[in-house]
Amino acid sequence: MKTAFLLAALLAAGTTSVFAQQAAPAQPAAAAAKPYVAPPWTYKTKQLSRAEIDALLAKPGEVLVLDVRRPDELITRGSFPIFLSVQFNEVEKYLAYIPKDRNIITVSNRAHRAGDIGDKLSAKGYKIAGAAGSLDYEDQGGKVARITAPPPRAAAN
Repeated sequence: MKTAFLLAALLAAGTTSVFAQQAAPAQPAAAAAKPYVAPPWTYKTKQLSRAEIDALLAKPGEVLVLDVRRPDELITRGSFPIFLSVQFNEVEKYLAYIPKDRNIITVSNRAHRAGDIGDKLSAKGYKIAGAAGSLDYEDQGGKVARITAPPPRAAAN
């Protein structure tokens, strides 16, 4: 009787492990990859399209590209060919270096930090042409310059 009970227990255990090993049905690919959806634009500064950015960049003597991202973002995401880099939280500190006689394109990844800085600079009398997102620009077919990180410095003896 113990043998029959033991055999029944082993069979039951083996059956549940077979069911437990079956894989869950795969999710459709569309559910796994969600496209980027931009949050609503809440800034007074205009969000620039690729065509508008290209038109402004065609007049380099009249425009300044102010990139407000961190250095690691510039390296991993790239930026426009020539720009002034001042991190978002340090713009107020470096206002003296930002010319008031040029149209300024503020830049961040998806333009939201750029829109915020554009509003703040505009309130201080700067000529803001608009805000740009480098990733948005690429999504619209534009090309940004890639920056190569410098090699690590050799340890000093």
